Amino acid sequence: MDATTPARSTASTAPRGRNPRGQGQRLRTEIVDATLRLLDELADDQALSLRAVAREVGIATTSIYIHFADRDALVLAALEHCCADLLRAVDDAESGAADPVAALRARTVLLGVWSREHPGLYKVLHESTLNRRRDMSFKEEMAKRTTTAIRRCMDAGLATRGDAEIVSLDLRTAVHGAVSLRVNEPGLPWPPLEEQVDRFLEKLVGVRPTEG
Repeated sequence: MDATTPARSTASTAPRGRNPRGQGQRLRTEIVDATLRLLDELADDQALSLRAVAREVGIATTSIYIHFADRDALVLAALEHCCADLLRAVDDAESGAADPVAALRARTVLLGVWSREHPGLYKVLHESTLNRRRDMSFKEEMAKRTTTAIRRCMDAGLATRGDAEIVSLDLRTAVHGAVSLRVNEPGLPWPPLEEQVDRFLEKLVGVRPTEG
């Protein structure tokens, strides 16, 4: 696990006492963190049970309903929290880049590596039926920021001029394809993901990536 996915708790799963007054938000955060850990293990939101989440946190199942209407509402809240953490991680990765091309590479590699290292969360976030059943528009911000990063490269004369939104879609499609195939067909002789990302950036965006 990394900074965007809480470490698995080793605390006892015995029911715990009521949170002190004003600690409701803290319990909500613990429920969300536990849900992310379980989703990463299960790789299937519909296999998640509220009973398992409650056991992971050490509370009664009914306590979850104080914060979330049902399982879908809990999963959506957890995934939105995950995406917010990823946005912050991407911002940090870009902030240390020397130029727009390095920034674009840093964000693309970070997202690709995170997805590869958290296949369970990746599958729920991008491949589950939740995408068809519920509104997951919170994912759009990441796509918008990729488009903005590509546009910066174009404006700086470091990338081939074109429609940044179309190029962004092409790049995201390629990276997601590379990650999804690794998740679903891990036995194939895959090259390093970072090398594929560099080829995608060169062929699709028209930049010559440099690390940093």
